[in-house]
Amino acid sequence: MRALITGGKGFVGHWLAAHLKDSGDEVVAMDIETDIANGPAVRKVVAEAAPEAIYHLAAMTHVGESWENPSEVLRVNVLGTAELLAAARALATPPKVLVVSSAEVYGTVSPQQLPLGEETPTAPATPYAASKLAAEAVALQAWRGYGQPVIVVRPFNHIGPGQSPNFAVPALAKRIVEARRAGVGSLRVGTLTTRRDFTDVRDVVVAYRSLILHGSAGTIYNVCSGRDVAIAEVADELLALAHAELELVIDPALVRPVDVPVLRGDAGLLHATTGWSPSIPLATTLADVLSSWEAD
Repeated sequence: MRALITGGKGFVGHWLAAHLKDSGDEVVAMDIETDIANGPAVRKVVAEAAPEAIYHLAAMTHVGESWENPSEVLRVNVLGTAELLAAARALATPPKVLVVSSAEVYGTVSPQQLPLGEETPTAPATPYAASKLAAEAVALQAWRGYGQPVIVVRPFNHIGPGQSPNFAVPALAKRIVEARRAGVGSLRVGTLTTRRDFTDVRDVVVAYRSLILHGSAGTIYNVCSGRDVAIAEVADELLALAHAELELVIDPALVRPVDVPVLRGDAGLLHATTGWSPSIPLATTLADVLSSWEAD
């Protein structure tokens, strides 16, 4: 299968490209050298690639930074999705398109709503989440209005080696390694009570390809582990793995304006459709993340 990955040189794109190649697919990557919201530029890349499948990963993905530049987040995440889908429709044989949304679209939920299924009401609490829900609407309209073969995925938090320290888990790992090397006794951190549903990125990309092969167009799928873990537990595991004794000190500057307290998903629909379930334990993922920073 010939596949085009937007955001193909990013964290998830790197792992997805490797998985697709290992599976025998031919891969073309589109990254920041092409503005995803520039229609003519996107149409040129898509026409030249002539893909059978498109994995739409390109986006502004940092939740915290979305508060500072919400209009740019909307431009890239919403208009970019619209331009990509238009370019795909222009091909003689429109490819199947996997549009990557986010579990952040569920917003602040009550314990009674957990685990979150695809039918759970959405209530975005951040500019990033609002942009992703709008991108979902664009994608599903393309299915309803044009019959375009589009699938939407809502991945919950995914982590692994190579992830930017702009995100909580790699930031913790990086700071722990740096603090240990510097011989300091404390570490500034953000909110530790937040609970998230973590999946290894190497499992996530397997789910994406499985949905391209077996998923139903016009359908939304959660991609998650079904288990929520507190950031405090992640920090403790990283400290233990690093053999580091550090006092964690909450720094208000690292606390987001709005932080969804808990997210835990239900991937039952994905499992029923593809047979997918996560295979890499969180402890293994955290060890690999820490090792990647220790190697730097």
